[in-house]
Amino acid sequence: MNPRVGHGIAAVVCLALILVPLIDPAATYEQTVLLLAFLVAIQSISWNIISGFAGYISLGHSVFLGIGAYTAGILSTRWEVNPLVLAPLSGVVAVVVALLVGSVVLRVKGPAFVIITIALLLLFQILAVNLPGLTNGSDGITLELPFWDPEIQNIPFYYMFLGLMVLAFGFSVWIRRTKFGTGLVAIREDEGKAAAIGIPATLYKNLAYAASSFFVGVAGAVYAYFLTFLNPLGAFNILVSVTVVLGALAGGRGTLWGPVIGAFIVSFASEAATVYGGGSQSRLLLFGLALVIIVLFMPAGLLPALQRLLPKRPIEYTDHVGAMEHRPIEVTTRPIEDKTGPLLEIRDVHKAFGGLHAVNGASLEIPRGSITALIGPNGSGKTTLFNLITGTGGAHTGQIWFDGSRIDGLAPWTRAHRGLGRTFQVTRLFKSMTVLENVVSPLGSFSPSVLASGAVSGHEADRARDLLSFVGLGRFENERAGALSYGQQKLVELAQVLMLEPRLVLLDEPAGGVNPGLVDRMADVIRAANRQGITFLVVEHNIPMVLDLCDPVFVLARGEVIASGPPDVIRNDAAVLDAYLGEVPT
Repeated sequence: MNPRVGHGIAAVVCLALILVPLIDPAATYEQTVLLLAFLVAIQSISWNIISGFAGYISLGHSVFLGIGAYTAGILSTRWEVNPLVLAPLSGVVAVVVALLVGSVVLRVKGPAFVIITIALLLLFQILAVNLPGLTNGSDGITLELPFWDPEIQNIPFYYMFLGLMVLAFGFSVWIRRTKFGTGLVAIREDEGKAAAIGIPATLYKNLAYAASSFFVGVAGAVYAYFLTFLNPLGAFNILVSVTVVLGALAGGRGTLWGPVIGAFIVSFASEAATVYGGGSQSRLLLFGLALVIIVLFMPAGLLPALQRLLPKRPIEYTDHVGAMEHRPIEVTTRPIEDKTGPLLEIRDVHKAFGGLHAVNGASLEIPRGSITALIGPNGSGKTTLFNLITGTGGAHTGQIWFDGSRIDGLAPWTRAHRGLGRTFQVTRLFKSMTVLENVVSPLGSFSPSVLASGAVSGHEADRARDLLSFVGLGRFENERAGALSYGQQKLVELAQVLMLEPRLVLLDEPAGGVNPGLVDRMADVIRAANRQGITFLVVEHNIPMVLDLCDPVFVLARGEVIASGPPDVIRNDAAVLDAYLGEVPT
């Protein structure tokens, strides 16, 4: 669908919702149903930030609604102020709780994280029951009645929840369009790859969890005033969390509009089940059936299912790429280093998997400004060594030094920030993101201003487009990365790494599985980047390419460096021939 058409439809619907109370102020029931749908939408939109964008599923997210409600309820009765005045503070309290809890629970993922979030909801319910001095226990908290004329009824609440829904949606849209948002999607797609391109996954997840709690906490304060009564079972209700999750899943988790549309569908269906189906038991049955239908027939949600039905522009799936730009393109703004000595040093590194020694005392030095090759037969430990250099290979012995500093104790994203980038043997692009979003997603350094910068606009996007032109793929910037051919994905991944402005790039089989017509292009791109000061360490089985491109060459066998030197020396080395052929020719 054309974005302008979608924006027009949204504007019309929003205007209609604004006019509903004005057209028929006496329609109290309809207004109440809508404002409760707004409340579910606020929570689904917020839930989507951590569970849709970042991929960490929370089944207890309504805990922040209860926290916001109890914050306003407790403080309003003690300070004798209106709960609405405390709504922003309720949001802040929810954020603080999210940051404290997230620093612990976001260290796990998958089913463990899901279970912990449910436990968190039940924990706050138990605390609310067992802290009567603070929460009044099971007796609950009674709040003052709304201060406006009773004849107005719920119209002010209607506009409050509508306004909060619009603000929460705008906040979600803003996040998705920033580098922070692309980083969250990168974590959802491939958390290990995200760390390798400089995204501090732990920090991102904590910020996303906090961001997903604020508007829920604010809405909790307004909801407490709407109900004028709080009790633990109502404020921390697991069914509310299920409704929120179901709304986001039904509409389309990870999309912008899906949680809004899904929240309205689920809210109206729930109300219909309550009114016409015999009460809460029918609602539970409806939720159960809806979950089964979504999982079986629309696992991605309604909006993605409809988008698949729309006609699509055909994409060129060949390995054709455009010409490299002839105009000067700054692959890196780092000055060419005039330092002496190696850029990377591997000192007696060992890595074992059980009884298998994948890396067995490897030592090598990568000269600055070189294109160095690391070759060896399959299973010799090349990729394992790459993983150890970039910090994704787990515990090991030995030392790894980069640019004069030891880095083997640093997190993967910290190593990327220092100028260490890599590609993977099998491309690991973020397939659901566009090519441009993939290239702009790396984070060369962390700062709040960088997080808030536009992902596909401004200086970052301009540089990403330059790099795509540099590798000859500028015209594919708006295509999904997963739709490109394998060779094109290899070039996009190289452009993605160059976005970091690295000092050293580790290339893991850049020509592997690539159309022979693209091998020369890959070599040309590597040479052009090397002339601008970038050092390369290349793992490759295409020996003619290695001998033509690289100098020096290191040979790894059984986890050990068995030979090193210029290509002409390596090609005639008896130990190298023995490693590849199994015997030394006579």
